[in-house]
Amino acid sequence: MPAVLTLTLNPTIDSACEAERVFPTHKVRTHGQRYDPGGGGINVARVLARFGVPIEAAYLGGGVTGALLDELLDQSSLARHRVPIHDHTRMSLAVFERATGQEYRFVPEGPLVSEGEWHGAIDHCLAAAPDWLVASGSLPRGAPEGTYAELAARLPAATRLVLDTSGPALTAAIEAGGLFLVKPSQGEFEALCGRSFATPDEVGEAATALAARGAARYIAVTMGHRGAVLADATGHAYRPSAPVEVRSATGAGDSFVAGMVHGFVLGDDAPRAFARGMAAGSAAVLSPGTDLCHPEDVERLLAAYP
Repeated sequence: MPAVLTLTLNPTIDSACEAERVFPTHKVRTHGQRYDPGGGGINVARVLARFGVPIEAAYLGGGVTGALLDELLDQSSLARHRVPIHDHTRMSLAVFERATGQEYRFVPEGPLVSEGEWHGAIDHCLAAAPDWLVASGSLPRGAPEGTYAELAARLPAATRLVLDTSGPALTAAIEAGGLFLVKPSQGEFEALCGRSFATPDEVGEAATALAARGAARYIAVTMGHRGAVLADATGHAYRPSAPVEVRSATGAGDSFVAGMVHGFVLGDDAPRAFARGMAAGSAAVLSPGTDLCHPEDVERLLAAYP
């Protein structure tokens, strides 16, 4: 099975808990606290490891929180490579409000990194020369907008690059081109295109135009409970989300990416890999907090995407 490397330049320790009500000023008593290693690439690696894919997670990490992230990754038995930084790894918080069923997510901007630190992560990816590289998540402060574009330009042709990011980092990477798969949310895709889309067909037409320009071989645009669109230079396809009980939306996009990569690694064609991504994204919302998707749920939901 081909080897996969994930890159997380702005990882996080994801903490999750529940509260009866969330309100200002007074103390909010929480229950069921849990901590998971997080950040886009690390989440993708956690899911792929559950499916038995040979995987290594590369990431920037520092401070006492960086040591905790290392410990959490070791508890997950995940092969890892940490590029040390001087600043502290960030910690995020997701609070599920029992009374309303709503989830509140607090995500800090993250550490300030030096050129040598973020370049160290890029250099590790180049030296590893994996079959698949999944670069996912936001850029930390100090990393320039063109970081992912530089990575794409320097990778050997044999490495397929999957990118999941947003904002100027996504724009720069799309303009540079050469990506195998890119996965923005609808909001991120609209920001990239500079306009809104009312229907999945409109999303698909815009994504097809981008793919035809050479931005990426495949563009998957996720639209939350409405489903997702997959496009290449020849056209696009839409799939609705499976009807499931939503317990937490945290990590659904990362699970989608992991599902698609898993499909491609298995040798699936793009439509079948897309179905695996849909099943994985839907399975993720069944899990509370930051638990991500589980293989048994993915396989069960995959039957809904013939």
